[in-house]
Amino acid sequence: MTKFTWEYRGNQPIKVRTFIMSYGVTRTLLKKIKYHGGQTLVNGEPVLVNQLIHQNDFVTVVLPPEPENDHVNASKHPLKIVHEDSNFLVVNKPAGVASVPAHGYFQDTLVNRVKGYYQRRGYTNQRIHIVTRLDKDTSGLVIFAKHHFAHSVLDKQLKDRTIQKSYLAIADGNLAVRHFEIYLPIGRDETSFVKRQVIDSGKMSVTEGWVVKQMPRQTVVKLALHTGRTHQIRVHLKTIGHPLIGDWLYNPDNHLMTRQALHCYRLQFFDPFHNRPIICQAPMPGDMRTFIDLNQF
Repeated sequence: MTKFTWEYRGNQPIKVRTFIMSYGVTRTLLKKIKYHGGQTLVNGEPVLVNQLIHQNDFVTVVLPPEPENDHVNASKHPLKIVHEDSNFLVVNKPAGVASVPAHGYFQDTLVNRVKGYYQRRGYTNQRIHIVTRLDKDTSGLVIFAKHHFAHSVLDKQLKDRTIQKSYLAIADGNLAVRHFEIYLPIGRDETSFVKRQVIDSGKMSVTEGWVVKQMPRQTVVKLALHTGRTHQIRVHLKTIGHPLIGDWLYNPDNHLMTRQALHCYRLQFFDPFHNRPIICQAPMPGDMRTFIDLNQF
């Protein structure tokens, strides 16, 4: 049973609903609490959410149980855990593992691995809430929420663009500037089911980059996403003439790596349950480090 308790310190009476929604409880979650086995308590007594509370009252929200995702199989493959607490799990995804089950990938995605981990740990709540995702061949940090409430507060942070994601990449060619910003709209490529392109009818997308290391024929860059479009980094770098090495979709003639050289190495988000920022980092993976070592002269 997952529950949260807050003390109301205001001077004027307010409704329970108003108070708990100020902590990120959404209307959707309120309905789940009401109709699916949760509770709302004031000073230990069950109440309706339109009841008034007064200064120094304690309000408790008991989340309803969440049944497991029956259609998701559990995988025995291990996880590289970077951060874990009672609300969030951050893992370092290896390249070659899809984030979520889809056609052709449904037995050993990151979601399957997290479900297997929850089962091995005997967690009461085994529903999988994936918050951020990476392309199958992109490595790096991915956030999971351990319950609906944690998922909803991070969804809001995603919409507000307050979750910070930073990447390391190896791009073709030598960039002429040390720092750059790309403002270009991205939309679907009508000739492909998965491909994206810069197109006037797309959504404006913003990528910021810094040169980390110049090699004879490639450049290591650090990138920050200020929007979160599908394939954003891959499309933007291709458009400015510096696609990722190994990117079969946007740089198909380049076979210097067996996957696109892109790694999410840093994540930062706010944990409202403990009133603190959570900052996670994952080192550059071996295949990218090896390529740089072998091609720096």
